[in-house]
Amino acid sequence: MQLTHKIALCLTPERAVYFTCACGAERCVWNWALAEWNKQYAAGRKPDAMALKKQFNAIKYTHPQWLDGSGQTWIKTIHRDAHAQPFADLAKAWDRFFADIKAGKKAHALQFKKKGRCHDSFYVANDKFRVSVKTICLPKSGEVAMTEAFSNGWQPQLPYPWRVRPVTAELQQRGSLP
Repeated sequence: MQLTHKIALCLTPERAVYFTCACGAERCVWNWALAEWNKQYAAGRKPDAMALKKQFNAIKYTHPQWLDGSGQTWIKTIHRDAHAQPFADLAKAWDRFFADIKAGKKAHALQFKKKGRCHDSFYVANDKFRVSVKTICLPKSGEVAMTEAFSNGWQPQLPYPWRVRPVTAELQQRGSLP
């Protein structure tokens, strides 16, 4: 059983901009991957998430979609995990979709993500960040203060060593609580 614990972060305005951009990058990559998957599937091929990731990696620094107004690659400013994880998420979603169809359950086709209408978040692998008692150090954003101390007080007593799992940073609407 996996347990999660949400801890709100105290973001500076600059870090809030970075988090928004990272969420936008993950959403943009998801939409690109889903469109490419649908295009390949319609052409009669069997799409593969890792092949799509290789295809994306080949174009992400040159394709106009991934360049800003000055011709620079905007995706370079975002940590790699934020634009690599959507491919694994897409593969899991399609596996779940086809498993539901096979089991006779109602299956919903995958949707494109739209800003403000989706669960904005980005992924950071557990070997890419450090946690101290009151801060978390995330790649490309540095030390970020947490609203509560990270301690073993909230974790269950397990028969095996406890470890920190990957982090999913999630944006909340203003005025809402985590």
